[in-house]
Amino acid sequence: MNQDVFVSCAVTGAGDSTGRSPHVPVTPAQIAESCLSAARAGAAIVHIHVRDPATGQASRKLEYYDEVVERVRASDVDVILNLTAGMGGKLVLDADNPGLIAEGTDMATPYERMEHIDRLRPEICTLDCGSMNFGDGIAINRTADLERMARHAMEWGVKPELEVFDMGQVGIALKLIGRGVIPGDPLFQFCLGIDGGAPATAEAIIGMRSMLPPNAIWAAFGISQHEMPMAALALLLGGNFRVGLEDNLYLERGVLATNEQLVEKAIRIARDLGARILTPAQTRQKLNLQNRYRRAA
Repeated sequence: MNQDVFVSCAVTGAGDSTGRSPHVPVTPAQIAESCLSAARAGAAIVHIHVRDPATGQASRKLEYYDEVVERVRASDVDVILNLTAGMGGKLVLDADNPGLIAEGTDMATPYERMEHIDRLRPEICTLDCGSMNFGDGIAINRTADLERMARHAMEWGVKPELEVFDMGQVGIALKLIGRGVIPGDPLFQFCLGIDGGAPATAEAIIGMRSMLPPNAIWAAFGISQHEMPMAALALLLGGNFRVGLEDNLYLERGVLATNEQLVEKAIRIARDLGARILTPAQTRQKLNLQNRYRRAA
């Protein structure tokens, strides 16, 4: 069991969830406030996507990231920022002619997918370590592109969080580590219960964990009803965990949650199991992060 656990909160995500819960933050101001509320509840890390305020749909616009990050950094709340770099790799093919690219495709260059990371220099950014079926499209993450994105992150002093959705993606991440693209102690996030990826089970966690190098630090999350069970299992099996409205909308059956309520519930479970919850400062030390709590003058 991990006795000293850090908690991440994924506050909004990119899914079409805004019509299913009024608590999913949409505008930059709402997303920033939800980050701060999750941090006050005990999350050391907040994982951030942005949305178009008019439509609620996922977006890559720099000005939305700018506003969220500026609002969080201007507050008196210490929290580690983890910005997504997963956007810009969605391929949708025509249902009747798969040789044609369909509406909803969003394919960008490795730098375009990382431009907000370069601009805002968070402490962590995600790196989705493989291609897979995802929703109505295909998530495209070529190994060569991942290597370029990882090199960008390392150049900018940003730690990649290696998001892995199955054991094959762990293998791709290990190739990047073996090539020296990602030095130091790698950070993995096991993404469980997504269609096309690893199931939300103890066996999946154990299998993926068994592939990691000895110096790796890992966390896990499960979606929907698997969120709290996977948080507890990750802790018991030696890892850390993530919760939040990106992954699950409910506090319990039929009761919609806020991000801070999900963080509070998960922390209560962890403490009942005997774990200590790490602060942002302690988590920075554990992950060897550059402290960017405040923007440099």
